[in-house]
Amino acid sequence: MLGAIGLDERQESAYRALVALGAADVTDLAHRLALAEPDTERALRRLEQQGLAAQSSARTGRWVAAPPGVALGALLTQQRHELEQAELAAALLAEEYRTESDEPAVHDLVEVVTGASAVVHRFVQLQLGATEEVCALVTGKPIAVSGMDNEAEENAAARGVAYRVVLEREVLTTPDGITELSAALGRDEQVRVVDRVPTKLVIADRTLAMVPLTGRGAEPAALVVHASGLLESLMGLFEAVWRDALPLRLGAGGQGVEEDASGPDATDLEVLSLLLAGMTDASVAKQLDLGLRTVQRRVKGLMELTGVTTRLQLGWHAYANGWVARDLHERL
Repeated sequence: MLGAIGLDERQESAYRALVALGAADVTDLAHRLALAEPDTERALRRLEQQGLAAQSSARTGRWVAAPPGVALGALLTQQRHELEQAELAAALLAEEYRTESDEPAVHDLVEVVTGASAVVHRFVQLQLGATEEVCALVTGKPIAVSGMDNEAEENAAARGVAYRVVLEREVLTTPDGITELSAALGRDEQVRVVDRVPTKLVIADRTLAMVPLTGRGAEPAALVVHASGLLESLMGLFEAVWRDALPLRLGAGGQGVEEDASGPDATDLEVLSLLLAGMTDASVAKQLDLGLRTVQRRVKGLMELTGVTTRLQLGWHAYANGWVARDLHERL
């Protein structure tokens, strides 16, 4: 929790223990923290440098904690000042960059990023730098970053960055596919599905894009595209795929859906959403950890509930009644 002001876990534990005790000897503190005495003393020396602890003048070898309100307040004030200075420097550099790049050279419009760690770093950086919207085309074969590992997406969404994501249908059949989908929908991301996407693609704020350069098995590499005609083409590609994709959500917790004794329950809606995304009964059963007959029985029950005789009719009924989300006007 105090890592933001430069303390590691050991130093924070030592300070918390000192605050709880008021004062303590190195030996007692080391025993309390289950640390070696030299490690404990090094932690205390670091706290002393930060103004969080001091050696007692009344008793040699005894340490006392500085009042948190005063000591931590001073450190936080210093941290804020340094952050403000860094923000100012970043703003000045950004303005200088914009000035210099009003007419960028052709070779400056793209970057080639090579190596797994470099690709991951740039991918994370692109999302953390987004302020408005991230658009993505996702395949079922990640090269460098999987959906489960993408903490930057969680952070960006928490900051209010909107996400529009088109999934290749294969994603839903992967072991973590439904978990990733549920997490994305839980962050209010818009998710759609198609049979196949033409390429992996991430675009941040319509000003920066990233596409892979290598296939699976080769050393990961990616192309980072800055604002240009090429970026506009990539944005147009995304919008075309987005228009033709099927909006998707899991039924549980979906907006506009109310469960009652006579209507579909959460599991019914999950089954229905996945079937409408093009998955087979067997795939749905596997993803939702249900028996195949259970899935088929639920589908039959929904058809009886709606009074239809075909699954196609069931799909239209589901759209008409808001059981699944889809804006039909977008297809006209």
